[in-house]
Amino acid sequence: MSVLDRFRLDGRVAVVTGAGRGIGAATAVALAQAGADVVIAARTADQLGATAAAIEAAGRSAHVVIADLSDTAQAARLSGAARGAFGRLDVVVNNIGGAVPRPFLDTTTEALEEAFRFNVSTAHALITSAIPLMLENGAGSVINISSVLALISGRGFLSYGTAKGALARYTELAAQDLAPRIRVNAIAAGTIATAATEAITADPGLRSRVEAATPLRRLGTADDVAAAVLYLASPASAYLTGTVLEVHGGLQAPNTQQPLPDL
Repeated sequence: MSVLDRFRLDGRVAVVTGAGRGIGAATAVALAQAGADVVIAARTADQLGATAAAIEAAGRSAHVVIADLSDTAQAARLSGAARGAFGRLDVVVNNIGGAVPRPFLDTTTEALEEAFRFNVSTAHALITSAIPLMLENGAGSVINISSVLALISGRGFLSYGTAKGALARYTELAAQDLAPRIRVNAIAAGTIATAATEAITADPGLRSRVEAATPLRRLGTADDVAAAVLYLASPASAYLTGTVLEVHGGLQAPNTQQPLPDL
């Protein structure tokens, strides 16, 4: 097998959450281009339809699941959808997540718990349901989309950074529990130009300042993250588990700040 062949996923099946647009859509298409059939899940039917069309244009099959993936029960059912559509499951990409930036004293206990559920509990629900199906084929790869804010600190990101930090640590611990047959890795994504960062991309002045504060002097793209996911999903990364791969343009400090005054 050549080095390039190790990036192939022929005959494999993946589940990608939040696959209607942005990182999730780019990831689903990248996995299909590498040979995988893909179960794609999100809330918006027309967005999923566009992703499915791109997967089919790459010569692979897509199975669409419209679901509210903040509900752990709906997240857990995606493994069954993979079994029903394709008879197997090899790769899980937990892409959903997020939390609204808030000042510390406006961050309620409920908001913190909601962020944990949306970023960590949903991933755990899908992974635990996927493990038996993965083991039927001997192995599997899980990729969790975390954030650079799991690694660096900035004001206003208490809920988001705490939840993404928990997801990164979850990745490290789950990798130990599930080795050697199932690999678990994560990506600490930086500021990626998607609909979620439209406030930055739509303002040329703000975008310029954010890019200037990023060592590589640009925003990331969804394809930057998708390429990293493909690496972690494929045999090319067969000797990696428990890794948080940093795809953030070299950030050592936030390139965006919430304009929050001292208390």
